[in-house]
Amino acid sequence: MTAETAAHDTRSRLLDTALRLFSDHGMEGTSMQMLADELGVTKAALYYHFKSKDEIAEAVVAPALQEMEQILDRARTKRGRGAQMEHALCGFVDLIVRQRTLISLFNSDPGIRRLVNRTLQAPRDENLNTKMRTVFAGAGPSLADAITVHVMVAGLAMAGGAPEFAAIDGDTLRQHLLDTGRRLLGRPRRQRPDKRLPEPV
Repeated sequence: MTAETAAHDTRSRLLDTALRLFSDHGMEGTSMQMLADELGVTKAALYYHFKSKDEIAEAVVAPALQEMEQILDRARTKRGRGAQMEHALCGFVDLIVRQRTLISLFNSDPGIRRLVNRTLQAPRDENLNTKMRTVFAGAGPSLADAITVHVMVAGLAMAGGAPEFAAIDGDTLRQHLLDTGRRLLGRPRRQRPDKRLPEPV
């Protein structure tokens, strides 16, 4: 194993551990010492990779936000507004289902939400919020359409990371999120038998 591969593996393990600890204790409740203890390294070893806990949190959330940006960019290459919206919605829902723990943090942890909002609203020609609104509602959308997109995006993310739906299998959750997103966007819903919410244990 090369030094570069070892460093990458250490970084990946650090980020996986950080996500788990953030989920268990919150970002503010997780210290650099807790991270170091969990990984079995010194705090100095952590600071070799990251200068602060904020940097670690940014690295935890960055891949999901980058993936969403790529999904939106690919959606724009599709011909027709319907195809663009469907591609973006399917990609968004798949991301939510695959990253339930992270999405739950987006919804519930103030520190993580601050970092995410800073990225979403970053001052550039077209930040992620603007790009998402344009793909789902078109350029120069009405206030009603802009609010619909906001409700759809926030609502799907909240439902996907909600503890009460944690026991639902990925395929079932994906289909319900897709149906809800299509309904909010005025897209046709495919009829299928509905499943009942599991009884709490």
